[in-house]
Amino acid sequence: MDVRIDPYGRSCIKITFDYNDLLVKAVKNVAGSWWINERKFWIIPDKQDSVNQFLTNLYDTHMFDFSLPLPPAAGKIESQQINSEKYAALLETKHYSKRTIEAYSKWLAQFRKRFSTMPADSLSQKEINIFLSELAVKRDVSASTQNQALAALLFYFRYVKGDNPQQLDSVIRAKKPVRLPVVFSRDEVQKVLNNLEGDKKLIARLLYGTGMRLNECLNLRIQDIDFDRNEITIRNGKGAKDRRTMLPNLLAAPLHEHIAKVKLIHDADIADGWGKVPLPNGLDKKYPAASLDFSWQWVFPQKNRWKNLKTGIEGRFHMDASIMERAVQTAVRTAGIYKHACCHTFRHSFATHLIENGYDIRTVQELLGHADVKTTMIYTHVLNKGPSGVRSPLDQL
Repeated sequence: MDVRIDPYGRSCIKITFDYNDLLVKAVKNVAGSWWINERKFWIIPDKQDSVNQFLTNLYDTHMFDFSLPLPPAAGKIESQQINSEKYAALLETKHYSKRTIEAYSKWLAQFRKRFSTMPADSLSQKEINIFLSELAVKRDVSASTQNQALAALLFYFRYVKGDNPQQLDSVIRAKKPVRLPVVFSRDEVQKVLNNLEGDKKLIARLLYGTGMRLNECLNLRIQDIDFDRNEITIRNGKGAKDRRTMLPNLLAAPLHEHIAKVKLIHDADIADGWGKVPLPNGLDKKYPAASLDFSWQWVFPQKNRWKNLKTGIEGRFHMDASIMERAVQTAVRTAGIYKHACCHTFRHSFATHLIENGYDIRTVQELLGHADVKTTMIYTHVLNKGPSGVRSPLDQL
C-alpha cells in the first residue's frame, strides 16, 4: 500500500492513496483534514502537529510495520524483544505520558529499521549522528521533531543499552525557527464562539477563559471543578504537573447545567449495568467502587459508549480531541478568519489578552503552567500594542 504526501498550495499537504478504510480513518482523524472530491485526494494543514498526527495514525493501522532481520543467533531475537519491552517499561516507570511513550517507541522502531542490517548490539552514537542528520537533510523535519527523535534514542542508549553517547557534535541540526504565536483578537474570539454550539462551544469558552490546553480540558473530572472557590484543578498536565486556574464567572451557570446533563447520562449508564471510567495510577484496584462514583466521571464524556468486543464490557471515555479540533477549524473558516488557527490559539489569546490588560508575566506563567518564565516571555509581543505602544512615524504625519 503506497501513500503519497506532496505540498499543496501555501499552507496544505496533499495525501493520495488507493481507497482503504483504515487509511481513510487515519487521515479523517487529523484536525483540519479535507476531501477534495473533484480531484480525489485529501489535504491536511501544513503544520508539524498535523503531520505528526497523520504519521501516528498511519503507524496505528499496523499496515506499515516492519520485521527485524533474523540475526545469526536465536538469542539475539529474544534480546531485541526484551530490550523493546524494557524500553517501554522504563519510560512508564519514569512516568512519561502515554503519548510520549508511543512517540519514543516509534522513533526507536524507525532507527532500527534504518540500520536493520546491523546487529542491535553494534549500534553506537555514529548511527545516531547519521540518523539525526538524515532527518534534517533528507526528510526536512523541524527542529522540535529532530530533538524528540534524539531524546528517544538517548533514552534507549542510556537506560536500555547502558551506553552514554556524548559526542554528537557532527549532527546536522534542523534550524529552529523563531515564531510568534497566532492570536485571535477579542472580536475574532467572539466570532469563532458564535459558530460553535453545545459542548464544543462550552469547551472553547473554557479554553479561552482559563488558558487550558485542549487535552487538559478534555481530561477534567467532575471533582476538578470547585464552584465555591471559582477554581479549576488541572491534574497531570504537561510535565505531569498539577495546577489551578480560575473558573470564569460567566461559565459557572453553563457548567452547572452541563454537569446536570452528564449526571443523567451517568445514571442511565449505571441503570444499563455500566458507568465505570478508568482511574489514574491504579486507583481502581485500591478503590474498586470509585470508578462508578460520579465525582470521577469526565466533564465532557463521549457521545457513545465504547464496547470491548472480547469481554463485552461497555464504558464511556472523554470526547476525542480530533472532534473538537475539526469543529474549531470549521468555525474559524465560517467566521471568515484567515489565520493559521486551532484550539491552541485560544490559549495563546488568553495569555496575550491578560498581558494587554496589565497582568504581570509571573501571574500569566502560573496560570499557563510554564516551568520557565522564558517560555511565557513570547507573549510580550503585545507590549507594542495599546495606548502606550510604539507608534509608527507615518501615523504622525
